[in-house]
Amino acid sequence: MAYVISDECVSCGSCAAECPSEAISEGADHFEIDADACVDCGTCADVCPTEAIQPGE
Repeated sequence: MAYVISDECVSCGSCAAECPSEAISEGADHFEIDADACVDCGTCADVCPTEAIQPGE
């Protein structure tokens, strides 16, 4: 299951810079993860300063 980014995101971009599959892009309100491209590695969650990224359900 792909990771998801909550509204706690402050759009710092640290997650996008670390994503090995380039699945993260800037959305309208905050960064978003393309579920089809996400490889569930968790790197994005590890670098998120606001803990806005969690495993999807």
